[in-house]
Amino acid sequence: MKKIFLFILAMGIFYFAQAQQTPAQKQTTPIIILGGTAHIGNGTVIENSAIAFDKGKITFVGKATDTETNGFQIIDAKGKHVYPGLIAPHTRLGLVEIGAVRATRDYAEVGGFNPNVRAIIAYNTDSKVTPTVRSNGVLLAQIVPAGGWVSGQSSIVELDAWNWEDATYKTDEGIWISWPRPYNRSGWWAEPGGISANKRYDKTITTIKDHFKAAKSYYEGATKTQNLKLEAMKGLFDGNKTLFIKTDWVKGMMDAVAFAEEFGLKYVLVGAEDAYQITDFLKEHNAKIMLSRTQRLPNRNHEDVAQPFKTPAILEKAGITYCLMLADSWKVRDLPFQAGQGVPFGLNKEAALKSLTLNTAKILGIDKTLGSLEKGKDATIIVSKGDIMDQLTNQVTNAYIRGKQIDLDNKQKALHRKFKEKYKNQK
Repeated sequence: MKKIFLFILAMGIFYFAQAQQTPAQKQTTPIIILGGTAHIGNGTVIENSAIAFDKGKITFVGKATDTETNGFQIIDAKGKHVYPGLIAPHTRLGLVEIGAVRATRDYAEVGGFNPNVRAIIAYNTDSKVTPTVRSNGVLLAQIVPAGGWVSGQSSIVELDAWNWEDATYKTDEGIWISWPRPYNRSGWWAEPGGISANKRYDKTITTIKDHFKAAKSYYEGATKTQNLKLEAMKGLFDGNKTLFIKTDWVKGMMDAVAFAEEFGLKYVLVGAEDAYQITDFLKEHNAKIMLSRTQRLPNRNHEDVAQPFKTPAILEKAGITYCLMLADSWKVRDLPFQAGQGVPFGLNKEAALKSLTLNTAKILGIDKTLGSLEKGKDATIIVSKGDIMDQLTNQVTNAYIRGKQIDLDNKQKALHRKFKEKYKNQK
């Protein structure tokens, strides 16, 4: 045990002794990105573009021939692509460092009803994972708690900051529910078993409803005794917070929509893997979707193996507002490729980009300042040598968060350089 303890201690010292990246300084000089192909985020593409920004805000978007460059620091983007910074919804980024090490996981609390839990206060700005995610163009993330039926409150952060207070872009903007599964599935992905009805489904929904009835009663002032859990839910009933409901099955989604509308809540369906089956229902109820990863197997043996690839195009054609998510921490770096996966299966490339930018901003309620390259919005921008959604050509060369130039180095790149040098010198 002593040897094990010393080994863990030594590894910990080695890990934390590595130099941390210093957060970027605020923008001090006007910058203009010239000559690139600008993908605005709303479906518009501008060839030979000019994107100018000063003091963290975009001041010009248009053709390079239509603006002056005097007084600007010029970033040559000829042959490159310019995009809005990508936004990752529903992540554990900064809440877990090494999934297999319990001491580095801080994303869940015990108990089934924790609306007062705030994920933001556990957010670690010094995570080694975050720079690897930024390197692929993800510059903001929604930090989400887990556990229980009502998990707690999420916040939106910028992925470059000294501490969680500095990182916060929008605090406690939503409360999360894990909707019960209407069915149980046995086995695992390699050997799937049968599907049976969840006998506790209705009882669990009743329990959740009872909590929400109590919260609504508290909001309406029926009781004067302070209750911190119910206090945290007030924002749901006055429209300041969104209810995010995690559910994948058709029955679960339809029941969740009925539940949210019964209480008059602003809501988003999260996961929604079966959404392609009920597009008319979702459109009728104006439901917003945070769609699970596309690079996965279908839920059922009889489904088309390419169904997850096709779902974004189906939702797009149906006129449903959706964005893409990749619920995890380090895997979030693959988020742009989830959108790219839908392009060969009927999804327009600019629509795919919207599912990572403007649509995400709309669903999170931050589209007035983020999600597209438009004058007056935050200068949160990425420049890539190739297509940001293509694994073979994605190579981010410049990134800015509100005009601050972000360091794109990371631990993986450092290790690559280290061992490249080692084997280069071997005969």
